[in-house]
Amino acid sequence: MTETNDWWRGSVTYQIYPRSFMDASGDGVGDLRGIIDRLDHVGSLGVDAIWLSPVFPSPMADMGYDVSDYKGIDPVFGTMKDFDEMIEKAHSLGLKVIIDQVLSHASDQHPYFEESRSSRDNPKADWFVWADPKPDGTPPNNWLAIFGGSSWEWDSRRKQYYMHNFLSEQPDWNFHNPEVQDYMLDNMRFWLDRGVDGFRLDTVNFYFHDQILRDNAANPLPWAQEAVRPFEMQYTLFSKNRPENIGFLERMRALLDEYDGRTMVGEVGDSHHAIDLMGEYTSGKRLHMAYSFEMLGPDYSPRHFRERIEAFFKGAPEGWPCWAFSNHDVRRHVTRWQDHAKDSEALAKQAAALLLAFEGSICIYQGEELGQLDTKMEFHELTDPEAINFWPEAHGRDGCRTPMTWDKDAPNGGFSVANKTWLPVKQPQLDRAVSTQGEDSVLAFYKEMLALRSATPDLKVGKISFLDLPDPILGFERGDKTVCLYNLSPETQTLDLGLTLNPLISRGTRAKGTSLVFEANGFIITQRA
Repeated sequence: MTETNDWWRGSVTYQIYPRSFMDASGDGVGDLRGIIDRLDHVGSLGVDAIWLSPVFPSPMADMGYDVSDYKGIDPVFGTMKDFDEMIEKAHSLGLKVIIDQVLSHASDQHPYFEESRSSRDNPKADWFVWADPKPDGTPPNNWLAIFGGSSWEWDSRRKQYYMHNFLSEQPDWNFHNPEVQDYMLDNMRFWLDRGVDGFRLDTVNFYFHDQILRDNAANPLPWAQEAVRPFEMQYTLFSKNRPENIGFLERMRALLDEYDGRTMVGEVGDSHHAIDLMGEYTSGKRLHMAYSFEMLGPDYSPRHFRERIEAFFKGAPEGWPCWAFSNHDVRRHVTRWQDHAKDSEALAKQAAALLLAFEGSICIYQGEELGQLDTKMEFHELTDPEAINFWPEAHGRDGCRTPMTWDKDAPNGGFSVANKTWLPVKQPQLDRAVSTQGEDSVLAFYKEMLALRSATPDLKVGKISFLDLPDPILGFERGDKTVCLYNLSPETQTLDLGLTLNPLISRGTRAKGTSLVFEANGFIITQRA
């Protein structure tokens, strides 16, 4: 494989959530022309690629993750001409373009689902997952939907249940039908021919289900029975993670290999096997990269990071991970980990220095480069069905999806001239707008750290080797001579390494004799002298 084709290895991707990036039309919702207008900001960071959350036609029951047309652009975001111009602008800035592919499920308004539900013998009858009720009329098994309730919805036309892992408006495709697989590959080819550089595959381990519909068992993990979502109380052995998935991943990889320099990164969501599946799915001719929610939770400890990274490379020495601390589905990490810091700005910089030093590829989420916080939402402001269904115990996803703030003093932070934006812009987010980011800001640090990663082969592609250090210090080596050390706590810590060091970047760290003194959330990336 040429170096050009291998660009994704060690790359950094910037996730754009189109509804909230920039509104050029003035309707309060972000759009493709807004992305075009603000792409220079992304280009200035020093990242390699952008990932766009879905912009396809959709009823927006789940904000675009319920697709009704896989080969179109929803009018709320613009036109196909806008999309083509966005690709051209991104490429002119040296940015690759990765787009979401929501293949496991569709919208219930997709024309093929409307045909499928019309009868049991139409040409698309077997394109979705249908099952007869039990004799007492209840669903065929105990599978649960992530957003609450059974994963089975009754349809009076077919007098059968259809399966949905998410909302009832998101019926699952039947990937056991080869025609469904062919249809999805054709959709992907459409976008490859249009010039996209790859795909982020939503819920990549959900494609196949157990065909004999065996019940899931109870989740044996100790926290499960206290979970807010009943879905997490099940060990989802049969409703996802099926072995047949591998064959389809290989078919997708064969498609991408027909093109130069294309890549796939899969989202693996699972409470038991996420790291194992990441390795399995990226070994051989399958996905190029995979990420999970293992680093998108509350744990901010040396043991957690070390265990997850070591487990991945032990299980899949030829695989390739993509690590992230935030995305559009979880609370922003500066809010999530605030108990581990005295100062949110110091935490934001340390998290950047940590994530961007990991072995693998990296994804950062829009606003992360500003040290942005999760927005505190009131119930009447919510749009997220997960938050609405599980209020008030669940935070939901709206808090991390509020609009980007470009100019603190402009209406809606410069995101939109509309009287009302689709989610509110609040003062804590305005206080971290791009316009407020000075010489020693979080934004300035991201640019510095991204430049260091790009210029330092050890940090981009060097192997990682962890150091045995006392908690709360996390330390590892990258490649031949780069050493990375972090105090993951709000208290001052001292460490005697007995090494002569040549610092590359640091914050809150000073030498004292042969020791290093780390202030709260202090860190240093250095090379052996």
